[in-house]
Amino acid sequence: MVGSRYLGVDVGTGSARAGVFDEEGKLLGTGSSPLQRWKEGDFVEQSSTDIWHAVCAAVKIACQAADVASGDINGIGFAATCSLVAIDADDSPVTVSLTGDARRNVIVWMDHRATDQADRINAMHSPVLQFVGGALSPEMQPPKLLWVKENLKDSWAVAFRWMDLSDWLTYRASGDDTRSLCTVVCKWTYLGHAHMEQMTSKNSTATAACGWDDVFWQEVGLEDLVEGNYAKIGRSVAFPGYPLGSGLTATAAKELGLLEGTPVGTALIDAHAGGIGVMEGVPQSLKAADSDDPLHSRMVLVSGTSTCHMAVSKKKIFIPGVWGPYWSAMIPEYWLTEGGQSATGALLDYIIENHAAAPILANRAAAQKVSIFELLNKTLGTLADSSVPFRSALTKNLHVYPDFHGNRSPLADSKSRGVICGLPLSSSEKDLALLYLATVQSIAYGTRHIIEHCNAHGHKIETLIACGGLSKNEVFVQEHADITGCKVVLPREKETVLLGAAVLGAVASKQFESVQHAMKALNAAGLVVEPSTDQRVRKFHDAKYNIFHSLYKQQVAFREAMASVAEK
Repeated sequence: MVGSRYLGVDVGTGSARAGVFDEEGKLLGTGSSPLQRWKEGDFVEQSSTDIWHAVCAAVKIACQAADVASGDINGIGFAATCSLVAIDADDSPVTVSLTGDARRNVIVWMDHRATDQADRINAMHSPVLQFVGGALSPEMQPPKLLWVKENLKDSWAVAFRWMDLSDWLTYRASGDDTRSLCTVVCKWTYLGHAHMEQMTSKNSTATAACGWDDVFWQEVGLEDLVEGNYAKIGRSVAFPGYPLGSGLTATAAKELGLLEGTPVGTALIDAHAGGIGVMEGVPQSLKAADSDDPLHSRMVLVSGTSTCHMAVSKKKIFIPGVWGPYWSAMIPEYWLTEGGQSATGALLDYIIENHAAAPILANRAAAQKVSIFELLNKTLGTLADSSVPFRSALTKNLHVYPDFHGNRSPLADSKSRGVICGLPLSSSEKDLALLYLATVQSIAYGTRHIIEHCNAHGHKIETLIACGGLSKNEVFVQEHADITGCKVVLPREKETVLLGAAVLGAVASKQFESVQHAMKALNAAGLVVEPSTDQRVRKFHDAKYNIFHSLYKQQVAFREAMASVAEK
């Protein structure tokens, strides 16, 4: 007899993926399908039609790989990037592109076209901003909506629904327009705690959305979204995992190769699904002995194209420059604090691909059927064995500041840019390996900055739980442990975002009482990476961490000096 099977779907920046898990959270099979993307400067766009086709392909591949029939799937959950989708009254795509291409109806999360709109909104100092660290990012939805209204008037007039991508996926699957607290609270300024008394973890009932702030939308010039009780951006909001409609519609079920009526859970943003997929997966030995709730001592790093740093607490904690506190945006009835770095995996790819030695290394990696990161890590091991007392010391004269795509937190400076100090007049494979290591370290210094900032304002982070693509990189993980001084837990299952999405399906199937009950059943710990006990390593990173901060301060001073000259 086949046990319970849960399907998780994750739509990332470059692909749609699906995974089938059993009742213990073990991965049985996965599938993937690539996504089309248009990128022109700060403009990054996708097609919801293309995304759905990719989702259907990935689901069919995953089910085949897991050897499950359509009737074996007990529930399905979705996670996606926080991209913005525009559709009309017939659910057809509405262009968000200056090209007028109707296919391009998705503004991708990393799109920075709305920087000016974000600055103008932030200058109004609305009270809702205190729940996003004091300032909206151009990656969030209000600035992007304002950009469309100001620049694409026809699209603005025609659009009937504006949706976060993960909400659009559940709508496409179930026909239910209920939005997730995760998306609207984290990216739309919805105040989830405004209806705290109406929602409980034991009865995740969708309610009329009462957390929108009319004054905010009117002040920023988007007053037309208030009409119809916020019909275009969400009249009904629910906890993650709430069962939507009557499950999969007949049309969606046929397209996905599943049964009509299969339960569909309210979605999560992809990083938050990663959090759901790992936060309970900590060995008993690492649980804080002095804490009534050990979740308070953990921070999840979801490291892929970007990195999200997520911590939860029972009390709301306001932290300047860090998103949140968000009520029930990840785990119901917990306040979520969300830090982040806008470019981590994307930064490493950029550094490597734009180095003169990259083509040779890429060819060698392909011939050996390994990743370019594995070759670079091997090179670093060879260099460390022959020239320095420990690997980190290879970069003593090379320093990187990682904000090539702006600082998300804790500085909330979208104008911040990257700095490289100490480049030699050579471009060998050794030089690339050292630059790669210095960049990894700079990302870890950014994480240390976020942890220290959060702890200074009330958190007590002691343990990191790493997931996402970069968590598979030994150098990346060990440098984070050494630089932050935290133990880093790696989950048993590597596809943690898919597992988090599957948790939502499990809760929607009503086989678990709540999200946290499902997490405890399906999360499991794997390897624990300890920070170095060598005091030389600590002193080295303390010194480089000071340089990390000074590079930002110098950058700001240079920016101000040149701005004053340009004004004259």
